Amino acid sequence: MAEVQSSPSNGRKRKYRSDGVSPTWVKRTIEGPGIWATCVKGKEKGTVGELYDLFESLAADIWPIEGHDPSADDRDNVSDADENEDDLETQIAKEVAALKRPKVEKRFANCVTNTQCVIFISCKPPVDPVKLVMQHVDNVQKTGITRTKYTHRLTPVSGTCVANLPELHSLCRRTVTAYCAQENTDSGSPRARKYKVELRVRNHNTLTRMEIIQEVAKCMPPNYTVDLDNPDVFVLVEVFKSTFGMSIVENYYRFQKFNVMELANAHNEPERFEKGAGRVQDKKQDGDGAVMV
Repeated sequence: MAEVQSSPSNGRKRKYRSDGVSPTWVKRTIEGPGIWATCVKGKEKGTVGELYDLFESLAADIWPIEGHDPSADDRDNVSDADENEDDLETQIAKEVAALKRPKVEKRFANCVTNTQCVIFISCKPPVDPVKLVMQHVDNVQKTGITRTKYTHRLTPVSGTCVANLPELHSLCRRTVTAYCAQENTDSGSPRARKYKVELRVRNHNTLTRMEIIQEVAKCMPPNYTVDLDNPDVFVLVEVFKSTFGMSIVENYYRFQKFNVMELANAHNEPERFEKGAGRVQDKKQDGDGAVMV
């Protein structure tokens, strides 16, 4: 009889893909509001894990789940000594109570990118990725503690769509309308604002940079004017393969373009970040550079 040769498919299957995601608990497509993250090359799996822990912790503080007691999870981790002290009926009662406790739906999901150093974590309501990232970078700037080891930059997007002009225009309209409605609620009336488009394109060659910028500009309200040197708000645009995402944020340069490692360095090594020494402090644009990537 012919000898049967073993193949890699007959052996133990790899649990994780090369970019650090597991096919059993990820989305196959990039969709919905979420957060782009860049990380150390080869550490994608570790980055996904640390971002899950970080985002869940932040979301629990900002959007606590009604009826869920976070301390209950800690109480479940009792030591063996404590368990031995309880009688059998008490232990059974604890196990039954744990089974009856409603499961908490996961609010974050890793999406497949198949690209080194690039990760996308989608967010479910009520999580607002912009508010989540702003809270984290503010914490890092104040404390100098990133709470992550491999993560570099975080870029929130309020929504995503297919990267074509009609879908892009529709998403821009929705995002701008939502931001202006919130701004008018806070200030009471529309006011003159200056904005700048920050565009980053990865693995995409269908639409040109100028086409994207012009389409975004068409969706901005009349009271918004372009200012490349001293903008009030930043329109963050992320194009990755066939996916387009955007959000509107403030203080983008003050928070080092949401690069948490740079923020931590600025706090812990202030001598390296004297006036004019930071990567984005006192940033000057080139003559015709509408966008810097």
